[in-house]
Amino acid sequence: MSEIWKDITEYEGLYQVSNLGRVKSLERISVQNHKLNERILKSGVSSNGYLTVALHKKKTRKTFMVHQLVSIAFLGHKRNGYNVVVDHINNNPLDNSIENLQLTTARHNSSKNRTGTSVYTGVSWHSRDNNWSSSIRINGKKIHLGSFNDELKAHEAYQNKLKQI
Repeated sequence: MSEIWKDITEYEGLYQVSNLGRVKSLERISVQNHKLNERILKSGVSSNGYLTVALHKKKTRKTFMVHQLVSIAFLGHKRNGYNVVVDHINNNPLDNSIENLQLTTARHNSSKNRTGTSVYTGVSWHSRDNNWSSSIRINGKKIHLGSFNDELKAHEAYQNKLKQI
């Protein structure tokens, strides 16, 4: 796959991000009248394991998560709290290539690929009771929806409650 570069919103002419998850500083003259060569930025790693870069503009430094920059440039993502979030498909927060990123709901992303749970959001297996349990969080409060012998029935209970709210 060839690397495609796009300007970073609000940093046009200063920085670009690629579909492979790299960020570069463009050639330009600095505020102190020094020539800055084009270069790939070194990434840091945030406390939660995501790659970050620091961008500078008008003597102000701001840190961004690389997957956010890629999703904005290539997926048209508009940050709006936690309604729609960027998901790393392979669960590797260091792989920010466009093929590994997708937009999804925060609810789906938080329940994805957990061990011991169902393929369905809000459903989990309880080995002690030997059954499926369904629960949902509403305004931060966990509500138990019931225990079921069938995983699909637990999923249906979750879906019915979701339709009610």
